[in-house]
Amino acid sequence: MTPDEFDEAARYWTEKEATSARMPREELQQAIDAFLGTRGVCALATASSDLVRCTPLEYAYRDGRFWIFSEGGLKFHALKESRNVCLAVFNPSYEFGKLESVQVTGIAEIVDPTGEEYERAAKARGFSGAVLERMRTRLHLIEVTPTRIDYLSSALRKRGFDARQWVELRP
Repeated sequence: MTPDEFDEAARYWTEKEATSARMPREELQQAIDAFLGTRGVCALATASSDLVRCTPLEYAYRDGRFWIFSEGGLKFHALKESRNVCLAVFNPSYEFGKLESVQVTGIAEIVDPTGEEYERAAKARGFSGAVLERMRTRLHLIEVTPTRIDYLSSALRKRGFDARQWVELRP
């Protein structure tokens, strides 16, 4: 591809967004929350100048944020350099007309393991203080605050909306 062809391909969705049939924001947020609340695994993508990593991880979605516990790994190499992340959650069906997924662009923070938020997230995940103490390794808590969520649902077409919807959020 030429540089112009790359640019044209990159503009594809942003140009379509300008004329798409949009859902009301509150209704869209409810659909996103419902979808994320019934799933528990995401693919978290991180990147630095010398590494791109995409890791499947369990998550909890609470108060509009993702809480992800991790023992460690190369994702932390990337997070040291850049807190910009992307995560995807999807319905594993590949059947035409049944697609549903969420792609989240956001900012990751590592939560202080001695703080109240860590304790609240651990409790929500079923990790009591005793369970955490018995683990042979420290669990790090990655909190992802979305700045944009793209929602894809083939079923939206039946309701007169474009299948791809998005919401911009403040960090």
